[in-house]
Amino acid sequence: MKTFKQNVGENLAFLRKQKKMTQLELAEQFNYSDKAISKWENGETLPDLEVLYQLCEFYGVTLDFLTDPEASLQKEKYEKETSNSVNSIAISLLITSVVWMIVTIIFVYLLIINNVLYWPIFIWGVPASALVLIVMNRFYYRSRLFYFILYSILVWGLITSVALTAYYSVTSLFIWPLFLIGIPMQVSLILWYLAKKK
Repeated sequence: MKTFKQNVGENLAFLRKQKKMTQLELAEQFNYSDKAISKWENGETLPDLEVLYQLCEFYGVTLDFLTDPEASLQKEKYEKETSNSVNSIAISLLITSVVWMIVTIIFVYLLIINNVLYWPIFIWGVPASALVLIVMNRFYYRSRLFYFILYSILVWGLITSVALTAYYSVTSLFIWPLFLIGIPMQVSLILWYLAKKK
């Protein structure tokens, strides 16, 4: 008789293969090493409950699927009614569009009420959108690559926004040294992305 860990491991392997992913690709998606994925699927160890839940969200099944020894024969029983991927993309785009709507409203307000053509406000929309998508990535995608790209956009977007705001609103000088701050931050992001979580 198979153990609980073996049941969960076999079902995790089944779901991964159904999605046509390698252990390495799944590992990168969830910020783990392929060795850790292999141990899960072999029933040697199990991820914590939060990770199991995230895996189920990723595969579009309920948590019960992982514990059923015959789950692979009746996958439809455990599939969620809605498409998580389509919903998550739609929600991400919706919230991002709200950010740009707010930015546009501020721009129009400054133009009509104060007669100020303050176009740098649109630059602030870039890091704001990146921040929103980082949160969405945390809940829906858990993609290490997305984190790397979005945090990079957030860092350089913030620096550019602050520099342009200072140039147009405060000092009328281009504060180029601000961009030097982004270099070590970007290096840190690259090192984080290349590092493997055990």
